[in-house]
Amino acid sequence: MPLAVCCVSHSPLLDLPGPERELLEDIESALDEASRFVRDFDPELVVVFAPDHYNGFFYKLMPPFCIGTAATGVGDYGTHAGPLDVPADLAAELAEAVLAAGVDVAVSMTMEVDHGTVQPLQRLLGAATARPVVPIFVNSVAVPLGPLHRARALGAAVGAYLATLGRRVLVLGSGGLSHDPPVPALATATGPALERIVHGGQMTPQQRNTRQERVIEAAREFAAGRGGLRPLNPEWDGRFLEILDHGRLDEFDDWANAAITEAAGNSAHEVRTWVAAFAALASQGPYRTTVRYYRSAPALIAGFAVRTALADAGRDNDSTARR
Repeated sequence: MPLAVCCVSHSPLLDLPGPERELLEDIESALDEASRFVRDFDPELVVVFAPDHYNGFFYKLMPPFCIGTAATGVGDYGTHAGPLDVPADLAAELAEAVLAAGVDVAVSMTMEVDHGTVQPLQRLLGAATARPVVPIFVNSVAVPLGPLHRARALGAAVGAYLATLGRRVLVLGSGGLSHDPPVPALATATGPALERIVHGGQMTPQQRNTRQERVIEAAREFAAGRGGLRPLNPEWDGRFLEILDHGRLDEFDDWANAAITEAAGNSAHEVRTWVAAFAALASQGPYRTTVRYYRSAPALIAGFAVRTALADAGRDNDSTARR
């Protein structure tokens, strides 16, 4: 059975006060278009490549990749709190197949996932539990980070396994593109922030509210051209999307982590979830992208993009575009 891909940026600010109505309506229109793509494909299973923002994974043990055989949403920024519908046996088989393909991946029987995983599920499927889902954590924040070609190898291994299932499988990639939000960094964090990213633990409602207010203020400052966050880079975003649209995924093998950070910000490394998702689809042969959307959105502290794609052996990667 064929695979389908949908990759979207995520942002807690989509559901927080601050962004102008015109921006939100434009992005909602693109997400609605992607949601229709998902409904038309009617997936029997969803596999989602997603990062974490120190809500489920911490420096006390930070794998580059991890497959969840069970998962629970932490409920940050108003997203789903509670268990996801994870087919445990299938997820375990997937992990075995990825390891057999030569890609080192960890397994979690108690994975905790945040808005990076849950927001796309809710936006595209209507609810986080609408379909069985296998969550795959891709470390995109906590240095040291592996090379980008390992994300491509992960995706190819996942795609090879999914092709054996005889099911319609939707592969999601969540994150990116250029952005540098106020996420604590190991090199500079101190006190409670350092304790948080190393040891984790449950956040109180007050702590979550304080973090939310901090994000809102940072976005307000950034949109006004103030603050110390790295600027968005639409040119870099466009180059990344062009490579995806034309199926030239091997070009990412030469992208160095330091160059990504310098050009597009610390959290631009979330694009490795997109690389993995498209590599899964490319493992089945040529593909074509259908929904194409991009907007530089300082009010969301993100280069915000949407891409959908289907396998298509009979055509080049041509498609319609919304710019």
